[in-house]
Amino acid sequence: MHPSAALARIKPSPTLAITTRVQELKRAGVDVIGLGAGEPDFDTPDFIKEAGIKAIRDGQTKYTNVDGTPELKDAIARKFLRDNGLTYTRDQISVNSGGKHTLFNAMVATIDAGDEVVIPAPYWVSYPDVVLFAGGTPVFVAAGADQNYKITPAQLDAAITPKTKWVILNSPSNPTGAAYSEAELKALGAVLEAHPHVWIFADDMYEHILFDDFKFTTIAQVCPSLYERTLTANGCSKAYAMTGWRIGFAGGAPWLIKAISKLQSQSTSNPCSIAQAASVAALTGDQGFLKDNAALFQRRRDLVVGMLNQAEGITCPLPEGAFYVYPEFSALIGKSTPGGKRIETDEDFVGYLLDDAKVAAVQGAAFGLSPAMRISYATSDELLTKACTRIQEACAALR
Repeated sequence: MHPSAALARIKPSPTLAITTRVQELKRAGVDVIGLGAGEPDFDTPDFIKEAGIKAIRDGQTKYTNVDGTPELKDAIARKFLRDNGLTYTRDQISVNSGGKHTLFNAMVATIDAGDEVVIPAPYWVSYPDVVLFAGGTPVFVAAGADQNYKITPAQLDAAITPKTKWVILNSPSNPTGAAYSEAELKALGAVLEAHPHVWIFADDMYEHILFDDFKFTTIAQVCPSLYERTLTANGCSKAYAMTGWRIGFAGGAPWLIKAISKLQSQSTSNPCSIAQAASVAALTGDQGFLKDNAALFQRRRDLVVGMLNQAEGITCPLPEGAFYVYPEFSALIGKSTPGGKRIETDEDFVGYLLDDAKVAAVQGAAFGLSPAMRISYATSDELLTKACTRIQEACAALR
């Protein structure tokens, strides 16, 4: 007995590996500051928790429809209309066990051997691995700091071939926080309109975490001609601080939603019934706290970007959303640590920060663009200030 060929095509999540390492160090008494976790540091709002508790007390602990309760699908439909101007009916909505599950279902349900998926880089670590598991081929389009980590229409057009099945667009982005404006999405949409065989996976998970009055739009909203071949994916994890509740969802063509449901019926079956009930409350309740949370993240962003740009050899662009920054440090490659180790890669530098500065970040290689690192600022101002000070000192110590 040995692992399958499909399993051999993927690797464990680097972000989860960093989080596990930080937890181990903390248990050992090491004063390490973890900036690798991709989840808000505040708790799920009380009204959402109470809805989950009420669901337990009311006996909502049985199986539900495979791809979501009617109540949650209706709440999602209202959310899409309210926030995005998109109209979906129940048979156009899929509810899954988190956004990663939505991605997995969509790719596995549609990809055949030889199909290509265009993935802008830097990318969320799961995109290429899920495509590879499904038997497809990731096609990467690099967008560096000089273009604010966003691909151009010309780059997109050059990447599309007759074998292209999907293009994945993530805005705001994990890992960079970069977000596409309405005009930028329309320009990308014009390219996709010319390639009717290509579908679009719009990952909008960080929709409500935006800064400086940036206006969020999604591609099916600004390019109605692409509505029929766009899967608009979102979830409750990030904006509602519900990462552990595991609820993702998507709106799309009925045949695609049916295919996803068929796959889910033979894998996970329905998402947690209690989490679904809590998600109804999240999507239909008072949304005012979302702006308060975004303002908190904006303050943290400004703190981190300012301090990182003061570190020798680091350049950190200002992101439009999410709770990540993606500083690049090409100027530090080739330098040596106080212990005499030469920094050859971003993994070397991140390892140096963990070993010497006791700060944990995730190397840019995990996201497809080096030399850089992803830093999550979903923690307190105090810890962020302390961590960035350590990074400044670590950079200054390189020779």
